[in-house]
Amino acid sequence: MQSEPSPSAIRIIREGQRVELDWADGHQSQFDAVALRWLCPCAYCRGEAGLPGWLDANPSLSEQQTTFTGGELVGSYALCLFWADGHRTGYYTWSLLRTNCACAACISAPHG
Repeated sequence: MQSEPSPSAIRIIREGQRVELDWADGHQSQFDAVALRWLCPCAYCRGEAGLPGWLDANPSLSEQQTTFTGGELVGSYALCLFWADGHRTGYYTWSLLRTNCACAACISAPHG
């Protein structure tokens, strides 16, 4: 059984609007704010009870919606980002972030 991915270092870089993660296995991931907001996993953004989420109905995001002002750890399993529009309910689990890593190695890796 494969263990869940876990970061050994997390950097929330407000000036560059990106999050960088160093993983325990030596891998590195970087996410910009726009990609992270589109990836938001919360029920409001993704939908619930068979209803579409807010992101499904909005083809674009404002600058406030794609600017984060900070963040905090959620237990030992996720990161919650604070967005300039007040949104702060998306828990970005380590598994979600690792699965959505867009580095060259992950993009070219076979998925099975």
